[in-house]
Amino acid sequence: MRFTGYLQCYFRATVLVLCGVFIPALMVSASDIVVGSWNIQRLGHGDHKSYPALAAIASKVDLLAVQEVMTEEGLERLRLQLEKRTGEPWGHLKSHALGDNSYKEMYGFLWRESTVEYSEGAVVYLDRGNRFAREPYSAKFRSLRDGSELAVGTVHIVFGKSVKDRTPEIKALADYWLWMKEVYPDAPIVLMGDFNLPPSHDAWASMKRVSVPLITRGATTLSSKEGRYANLYDNIWVEPRTTLAITDAGIIDFPKMIGWSHEKSRRHVSDHAPIYMTLGNASLAGDAGKAAARPAASDSASKATEGGIRGNRNSKIYHRSDCPSYNRMADKNRVGFADARAAESSGYRLARNCP
Repeated sequence: MRFTGYLQCYFRATVLVLCGVFIPALMVSASDIVVGSWNIQRLGHGDHKSYPALAAIASKVDLLAVQEVMTEEGLERLRLQLEKRTGEPWGHLKSHALGDNSYKEMYGFLWRESTVEYSEGAVVYLDRGNRFAREPYSAKFRSLRDGSELAVGTVHIVFGKSVKDRTPEIKALADYWLWMKEVYPDAPIVLMGDFNLPPSHDAWASMKRVSVPLITRGATTLSSKEGRYANLYDNIWVEPRTTLAITDAGIIDFPKMIGWSHEKSRRHVSDHAPIYMTLGNASLAGDAGKAAARPAASDSASKATEGGIRGNRNSKIYHRSDCPSYNRMADKNRVGFADARAAESSGYRLARNCP
């Protein structure tokens, strides 16, 4: 089941095609889970939040990094609502309150205990240079699907009064990245959060020497204008040759998913949309992924799959019917071939996760 109708930006394939950027990956581990990140605007502050709506959205992933947690009670209310919605236990971690004397917030992690467990190493970064207003928070998690691990860091970059206020923290992330690799030497590294700066900005130069963003198109902040998004501030950064088997990544257009206006969503949920990546054979779950909620395939897309071989026109990768990602390709990206030879003669190659 997929959210194809609700995604603003996505990619497919066992070789990473990061919204148009081709980056080869080493397919060593496949955690078979969905990992997400979400700035849930001032979670726990006031009585205006709809926790059932929050849980309906957050339940689409197995492991979620949360920014802008204002109170422990807010995170706990969300955890309990997730359990009520899914009928299974969820675990959680939180940092201590971070920030200056006038404003503090926490980071949190939530995970579905049937698929993910906390492994070790939950820690707030020791920022000796005092470069971060809210120091990043990280922990290592294990997928119960296959036992593989990943280390996840999360951060909320200061917004400030202008872009100039944000760039020092962005530049400092390269040092934090190297610190994570030292602290978690045996796990692939992931950094997720609200960076308050698009990945195209020059301030990311140092980070781009050691990592790559998964989302380079679309936007994650809800505009006050209905149906529109404003800025690509939220993202997921991974190693250029990550061992994670990333098969999909994107932005969840949650107002469209739950049928709410942007005005109502901004007030009762968040002014940011969650982002996600799927690993291995995992896919976004939930009622919104049912076939009835998906856009109908066009005639041209249907014809493109008649030959039994499906190619992805974006990644130039083809899949046989026995390949795990055969049915996970967006209809608009599909192109059909009579056989493997025809696909290869057109410049396509076989997906690496095919048996």
